[in-house]
Amino acid sequence: MELMRRYDEPVEVRCGVLAGTETTVPEQFLWRGRLWKVRSVLEHWVETGEWWRHAGVRAVLGSEEPADASTAERPARPRPLEELLAERAVWRVEAGRGAAVRGAEDTGGVFDLALDVDGGRWQLVGCAD
Repeated sequence: MELMRRYDEPVEVRCGVLAGTETTVPEQFLWRGRLWKVRSVLEHWVETGEWWRHAGVRAVLGSEEPADASTAERPARPRPLEELLAERAVWRVEAGRGAAVRGAEDTGGVFDLALDVDGGRWQLVGCAD
């Protein structure tokens, strides 16, 4: 697979139910004015913030040092613990523009679509096309 480029751009996503299950998955998304149809879901996972680096967690553990002092960078502003505990669900999908684009090749790619579980906002966070 090509190198995955990182993005942090809002997208509109339409979801549907995966056949034979009750699982909701992305079916198509609108990114930069272009409609992409999901051909397959390659992976799905859930991410959280780096809660283990929060000062409140270190205080409970009795440690004043960052969790990994050799690589830790202190953020410009402390992040609230709620922000670090927030989850986002990520789907890595293969998608293409399909026959809807006349006169153009059906170019496709692999995209990472992330859903802010609490806020319901979708972001495109990665692309290899």
